[in-house]
Amino acid sequence: MANANIRVRFCPSPTGNPHVGLVRTALFNWAFARHNQGTMVFRIEDTDAARDSEESYQQLLDSLKWLGLDWDEGPEVGGPHAPYRQSQRMDIYKDVAEKLLAGGHAYHCYCTQTELDDRREAARAAGRPSGYDGHCRELTAEQVEAYKAEGREAIVRFRMPDETITFTDLVRGELTFTPENVPDYGIVRANGAPLYTLVNPVDDALMEITHVLRGEDLLSSTPRQIALYKALIELGVAKEIPQFGHLPYVMGEGNKKLSKRDPQASLNLYRERGFLPEGLLNYLSLLGWSFSADRDLFTIPEMVEKFDIADVNANPARFDLKKAESINADHIRMLDVKDFAAACEPWLAAPHANWAPEDFDRAAWEAIAPYAQTRLTVLSDITANVDFLFLKEPVQDEASWTKAMKEGSDALLITARERLDQADWNDAESLKNAVLAAGEAHGLKLGKAQAPVRVAVTGRTVGLPLFESLQILGREKTLARIDAALAKLAG
Repeated sequence: MANANIRVRFCPSPTGNPHVGLVRTALFNWAFARHNQGTMVFRIEDTDAARDSEESYQQLLDSLKWLGLDWDEGPEVGGPHAPYRQSQRMDIYKDVAEKLLAGGHAYHCYCTQTELDDRREAARAAGRPSGYDGHCRELTAEQVEAYKAEGREAIVRFRMPDETITFTDLVRGELTFTPENVPDYGIVRANGAPLYTLVNPVDDALMEITHVLRGEDLLSSTPRQIALYKALIELGVAKEIPQFGHLPYVMGEGNKKLSKRDPQASLNLYRERGFLPEGLLNYLSLLGWSFSADRDLFTIPEMVEKFDIADVNANPARFDLKKAESINADHIRMLDVKDFAAACEPWLAAPHANWAPEDFDRAAWEAIAPYAQTRLTVLSDITANVDFLFLKEPVQDEASWTKAMKEGSDALLITARERLDQADWNDAESLKNAVLAAGEAHGLKLGKAQAPVRVAVTGRTVGLPLFESLQILGREKTLARIDAALAKLAG
């Protein structure tokens, strides 16, 4: 049953190119919000000035628009909780940190990094948990003054309660964390800059986020955030603790977590290759969720109607490029042919096309499009599949030439040319029969007979349906290319 009070958020950092794992997280949040007629909040976590960039920020906006993952509040849309970029909310975090300090929920920690490292190493050696040991939890005024006199700068640490924290994960069920495994943690740097550990839950609280759906790698921080939420509720900053659901890892080659450095992780790669947004989203939705036991292909509206976070599997999901390509190919077939032709347009012009713009023949393209649609895996394949129509002469791949032009190919081509010259060029079947008859005259079946013709005319051994291609290219150009191939064989 829909719940319009549901509020989720997608809050990436603008660093580097968007990652398919990040897109999967965005998709699940978006589908959950849309299924429940809830609210999708898009927030930018850009407090790390050294790593964040305006270029990455613009890429994030552009990528979500391309994918069709719209948002109800956030950049370019606005909303009641603006601004939606953390770099513009610093005064809010400073105010909340001061309230946490005043309320006894946080304290100043003067430990140096060397001291922390030494104590952690000693704890490990003794077989104890190696997290922060609470050294500065109960400093006296004299100790504080002594540290300040040494010139030490303090970070702000949150004071974790000495209690077990249990919560029900929407994906993994009930989880329990004991206090010795969740030590006090930093929320503000010594220079006053707030850390992710503070800004993320504070923004979730102020933006009244009801459900936090995020990657499994953030699971260990959840008990810390729950404790912080309780403090924020006590201080009147938060109203409630959101429900958490931790999405499974996306695994790459060798069953390792897919990282930004993996070539197949970049969203831009799939966009540049000509994946359809619907095809890519369909595949990414299968990384941890399934439509049904016997159906992998569906539209995004169908996914929204069916999506339930309770159906997400906690086990890691493996990214399978071949399956992603197969599903994308299916989505290409599902397009109306006019929509398919329009989707291919970017790959029929510079910088992808290797023909002059004035040589592009729109009528020929519209005629070949239905045949191309049944053959493509990604839209970028279209360029090499149809270039023979628009180039003055085909790109001759020498490997294809060698493979197709066997002994006797010249005699076959001479006969095929004669038969094609006499064929009915308004009928692709007539062209097929011409090549079939030429093959029979030389003791060859159609498959063997058409190979030299295909390479002579298109330059390649594989491609779109041959006889429809010849018909669209036309008698004059087809025969001229066979003549050029015969000249090359003679030479």
